Amino acid sequence: MNYDTYGSTAVELAIDLANVDRDAPGWVPAFLDAHAEWFTAGTAVTLSADDGTQIEQISELVRAVALADREDEVKAQLNALLGLASPRPYATDHDGDLHLHYARPDAGALEQLTTTVAMGLSQVVIQHGWQRLGVCSAEGCGNVYVDTSRNASRRYCSNTCASRSTVAAYRARQRT
Repeated sequence: MNYDTYGSTAVELAIDLANVDRDAPGWVPAFLDAHAEWFTAGTAVTLSADDGTQIEQISELVRAVALADREDEVKAQLNALLGLASPRPYATDHDGDLHLHYARPDAGALEQLTTTVAMGLSQVVIQHGWQRLGVCSAEGCGNVYVDTSRNASRRYCSNTCASRSTVAAYRARQRT
């Protein structure tokens, strides 16, 4: 699956947000710090409690898009996510390659995060199909992933989960 570098990393940002441990204390500032490269230089990443609640809502919506098993569900969840975004695309070559950014450069951290996640995820769904989003089949995992395989057959979020599941299935067969 080929899509532009900025768009593909925007999807990675969305997946990271869907998979963040929202039960961990201080997860919002930790997430923002870990993804600081996404924010325009000089953007303050200190957020209000309401902003943190909205980031949690965005995380839940990304997960809901991946969990949906019908196109109308995907469309409803994706439209809810896009409804929170304020896209103001502009062309930039700050890294040497001309590409689009989805949020205006002077937008706050919440707007930049929301818009980038919403636009990146919507691009994958629209261009490659909603079935390309999935939730890991490994027991006890539940991470969201984007299936970039050629034949859309991915079932696990990582090689680690795939290997663990394969070994567990092998051991279960050996016991019987």
